[in-house]
Formats: sequence, C-alpha cells, structure tokens
Amino acid sequence: MAMRNFFNEIRGMKVTDVPKHVKPMVTTSNAKNFIQKSLDNYHAKYIQTDSIMPLYHVCFGGMIFSYLVALPEERPMFHFHEDLG
Repeated sequence: MAMRNFFNEIRGMKVTDVPKHVKPMVTTSNAKNFIQKSLDNYHAKYIQTDSIMPLYHVCFGGMIFSYLVALPEERPMFHFHEDLG
C-alpha cells in the first residue's frame, strides 16, 4: 500500500524533480529505524515463539549465499559442458 501511494505521488512529476522528492525520505536515520523495526518484528514473530523457522532461514540463506559465491567460478564450466554437448 505504501509503494502504491509513493508511485502515485511521483507519477505526475518530471524526472528531474523525483530526486528532490525522494532524497528527504532516504536518510540513514530512516534506514536504521526501518532495520531496527524489522529486527524487532522478526524477534517477536519467530524468536520469542520458539519457532523452528530461524533455523530454516539460516540453512536456506546459507545455501543460497554459497551458491551465489561459487557461481562465478562454475559459470565457465557450464558453458564448457554446453559446448561439448
């Protein structure tokens, strides 16, 4: 809903006016508040309820991260095998 309101606000603006409109909204204090609020919500939703979901988040996040880190090294191998087959 907030994104829809934001897009409705900037829809009629000129491209040169958009940074002037967005810059006051994007500050380090707003980012810190957003991150802190998100972590508090995560803690209340998963940690305090003794949920198993944080373990899943760590496992799947670790798998995705390791895949993305190894991808640049594996990419030439994929192309090599495609050329052979």
